[in-house]
Parts: sequence; structure tokens; C-alpha cells
Amino acid sequence: MTNQGVGTRTGSPASGPADGQAPSRRSVLDRLVQPAYLYPPYKSTVLRGPKHPLVPLPHNLSDLTGPVYGESDVTQFDSDLTRNAVNGGEPLGERIIVTGRVLDERGRPVRSALIEVWQANSAGRYVHKGDQHDAPLDPNFLGAGRCLTNDEGRYTFTTIRPGAYPWRNHANAWRPPHIHLSVFGRAFHSRLVTQMYFPGDPLLAFDPIYQSIPDDAARQRLISHYDHDVTTPEWALGYRFDIVLGGGLETPFEEGH
Repeated sequence: MTNQGVGTRTGSPASGPADGQAPSRRSVLDRLVQPAYLYPPYKSTVLRGPKHPLVPLPHNLSDLTGPVYGESDVTQFDSDLTRNAVNGGEPLGERIIVTGRVLDERGRPVRSALIEVWQANSAGRYVHKGDQHDAPLDPNFLGAGRCLTNDEGRYTFTTIRPGAYPWRNHANAWRPPHIHLSVFGRAFHSRLVTQMYFPGDPLLAFDPIYQSIPDDAARQRLISHYDHDVTTPEWALGYRFDIVLGGGLETPFEEGH
């Protein structure tokens, strides 16, 4: 991965090398940092996790060259989730600012990467037909936004702190409040997806998605940090969450996208 774009996870970090091949330093690191495709406590992985070695597919020209995201495609208003509702009203909940940098494995900024976020509202409900649990929808909050990283690799979103929600993975299962982040490079195939959690959340100890990451230090990299310098007085609290695309401080990502 370079500072020109975002790489794609290929293969299964948990499955190891093909038969007869010695593990590389990269595959060993992936097995420590990245969650397994098959993790039985996270029940849906039992059905969708690959049962056979993955087959890499070659990229064609359209995969490598487009679509291309430019400044004209993303506006300054797309990053403010408190202002992009259809009717323009104020959403309910605790207003927060989330910012951070996207860095490559050498700590260099990844410029012009497209960051997309989506999340539940302050009551823990998504604007999605598949989410029908007993929590209110907020007509002033769509729960999705996007922006491009600047020359320092920095992104910034204004949003509402999401609520926890039940998800029926096991008895009395609750997802900790979290924000999904999708990182695109210069082509559609170069996509990585992760989740950002909040400090001090007791639900993290009970969440199999968070716990599926083998290494505790890697799990901690999914927890944002409260940053008083990011806070806007009398308006919004601030959290910092950096995304590292490789190396010893790599951010854990969800299964291949």
C-alpha cells in the first residue's frame, strides 16, 4: 500500500498460507491483527465464512482506473451528518466531531482517499428496512456521510454519538455504539472497512465482533480517543481516530471487501 491509494485485503488472514508454503511475515501479522473469516461466537460467519482456499481474481482495466473520485464529486456538506437530512431539522442526541488521519504502513499520509461513514442514530437504530427493532427513527438523521482526505491524510465528520442496539447473535446481545468507516483509494476495488468504538464502553467485553480480533493491542486500535482540542466549546465533543493501512500499527479491518 502506498500513499497514492488504499490497498485491498486479499485472501484469508486467519487461514494461513496455502498447503506446503511457509508463512510470510505479513501473513503472521495479519493473523494477529485481522479478525478471522470464521469466528463461531459471531454466528453469521459460520454461514458466510469460506470453507475452501480463496481464489484470487485478476483486476481488469476498469477495476484499476475507475471510478475516480475528485473534489467536484464530494462537497463540504457531505461530512456533516447533522445537516444532511432531507428536511434540514436538528437531529436528537449528543453532537460529536470525529477526526483523524489515514496513513500508510510507513506513516505517510494517504491523500484524496474517500472516507464514507454510516451509523445508527442516538437511539441505536439505522435508517434501513432491515432494522425493525423497537427504537425510534430520527426524521432529522440519515446516519451516512463522506469526505476526502486532505494533503495531511486528514478527515473530519460532524455527527451524533450512536446508541447501542440489540442484534440477536446470542442471548441478550447488544452491539456497542460504533461508527462504520469505509476507506476507498482511487479505484472501486480498493476498499477497506472498519469500525470505530468509544472509550470506556463496557459492552466491548461482550461483543464477539470486537473480540474476534486476536491481539488485544490491535483491538485497542479500534477505540477512538477523546481529544479536548477537537472539541468545539458549547457545541460538540471531539474524538480522534487514525486509520493505518499496513505495518505493525495496522488498523483491524472487516472481512475482505
